[in-house]
Amino acid sequence: MNKLTTIRIFLVALTLGISTSILSAQTKFTLAASPTFKINGGSSLHDWEMVSNTAKGEGMFNMEGTQFRGAKSLSVSLEAETLKSGTRGLDSNAYKALNTSKNKDIRFALRELTGSGASYTAKGDLTIAGVTKPVTIPVKMSQSGNKLTFEGSLATKLTEFSITPPTALMGTVKTRDEVTISFKTTFQPTN
Repeated sequence: MNKLTTIRIFLVALTLGISTSILSAQTKFTLAASPTFKINGGSSLHDWEMVSNTAKGEGMFNMEGTQFRGAKSLSVSLEAETLKSGTRGLDSNAYKALNTSKNKDIRFALRELTGSGASYTAKGDLTIAGVTKPVTIPVKMSQSGNKLTFEGSLATKLTEFSITPPTALMGTVKTRDEVTISFKTTFQPTN
C-alpha cells in the first residue's frame, strides 16, 4: 500500500467516524515478574508494612503503534498470604483478619481508565476479604519500550471491607483502621 492510499483510507475513516485497526489496536498485556504491592498501617505500638512481589494480571490496552492510549480491561489478583511483614505474629493476625482460609485472593478489576500522558484515574472494583467495593485510584503511567508501568496508592479503611482491625496482647495493642494500599506493576505484551 503506498503512502497516498494510506492517507486516503485514514481520511475516509475520519470522515465516517470509523476506528480501524490501521489507526489503533487492542493488544493483550500480562503482568511482568516482580510487581510490588504494599499495605501500610499502624497500631497503638508501631507502624507496619506488608509487601508482596507475587501476583497475576492481564489487560487489553488500546495501543496506537507502540504508544499507550488507554485500557479496555485490566484485572490483577494476588494471594493474600503472599503479603509478608517480616514478623510472623503480625502476618498471622493479618491473615486471620482477612479470613484467608475462605478468601484466598485480593483482586482488582478495572471498570474505567481516564486521563492521558503520565496521569490517569482508575475506577474499578477492589475485593479484599471477600468484600468488593468500588474504588478510584490516581495512577502514574510510564513506558519503556513495549513495557507499561503503573504506580498508585489508595487510602482506605479496614472496616470498609468488613475487616475488624486486629488486636494483640489481650487487646492492649490495637491496629488502626486506616491503611494505604500501594502498587507498582509492569505489563508487557503477551507473546
